[in-house]
Amino acid sequence: MKAFRIIDRYIIRKYVLTFLFIVLLFSLVTVVFDISEKIEKFLSKDISAWYVIREYYFNFIPWIHSLLFPLYALITVTFFTSRMASQTEIIPMLTSGMSFTRLLWPFLFAGGLFTGTHLLANHYLIPRSNKALRTFDNTYIKPGNIKTRDRNVHLFVAPDVTAFLRIYQPVDTSGLDFRMEKFEGEKMVMLFKAKSIKWKEPPNIWTLRDYEIRSIGDSSETLEIHEGESIDSAIHLAPSDFIFISNEKDMLTTKELKKFIQKERQKGSGITKVYEVELHRRTADPFTTLILTFIGACIASRKVRGGLGLHLAAGVVLGVGYIFLSKMSLTFANNEVLPILLAVWIPNLIFLGVGFCLLQKAQK
Repeated sequence: MKAFRIIDRYIIRKYVLTFLFIVLLFSLVTVVFDISEKIEKFLSKDISAWYVIREYYFNFIPWIHSLLFPLYALITVTFFTSRMASQTEIIPMLTSGMSFTRLLWPFLFAGGLFTGTHLLANHYLIPRSNKALRTFDNTYIKPGNIKTRDRNVHLFVAPDVTAFLRIYQPVDTSGLDFRMEKFEGEKMVMLFKAKSIKWKEPPNIWTLRDYEIRSIGDSSETLEIHEGESIDSAIHLAPSDFIFISNEKDMLTTKELKKFIQKERQKGSGITKVYEVELHRRTADPFTTLILTFIGACIASRKVRGGLGLHLAAGVVLGVGYIFLSKMSLTFANNEVLPILLAVWIPNLIFLGVGFCLLQKAQK
């Protein structure tokens, strides 16, 4: 690694200070806009201002920054590099014999520091913060995010075992008309039915009443009817399986997210797609910070007529393009149009290609 020179420290300091200033500025702007949008809901609830600040805004700020981190990098680099170019600071560096790729090194170093910070935050810090944020959000702002599946519930309790419950009552964790079917290939080999089912204790112990067991062989069939009797049975099913939280993926740490995906795969539920997308997104997004740093330096290093305004306009266009492409790729991933890994990383691959094209046309 090349030793730090004065110019390297100068550029890195400008990057860091400008980045922090933009983070502070956007913190104020986003909080003001969010308060203006939600003030009526806050006032209508019996909660104190300090509780809102502590539970909501202390966690809202890290979350919104995690989403906008790459755009902060693009704006930061475009802003201070354009000013350097307009003040004729870059041309003397290049005419002294410094190559443009060497000039990029402090930009990429600083961008790498923020990429590492974003990566650490996405996997470990933001999910923990989101637990408090989403709990507050689901309780006071959007309670509709929490839904209970209480009618005609179909679930996989294992890859080859399906369960059906006509009515589930969350108040006492009981249900009516339970049915469980086991398959070998496409053939049903066991059918278990119970008129009622009630959660007893962990791990996954249920009490079933008025039940019958039908076993189906190749050439024989047996039926056991236990009317008026009850049995305790371990079923890979929990009361939490009947509760659906639309933003649950945001509340799970990466470790919890991996465990959830593994558990649902074992059950064969087929609902892991959105969680797998979230898992890959947490890694892909931070690298966008480094790529947009690269692009911003290539765009803003050239001294042109229009200066800072033109460079910022180009940065905004690229930022909007990135957001559009990112949302589109996530849609492709969730709808199985493309493999998850490819879909999540497509915006980065495309913008990396854009960066290399800009590098060829950058100030020499």
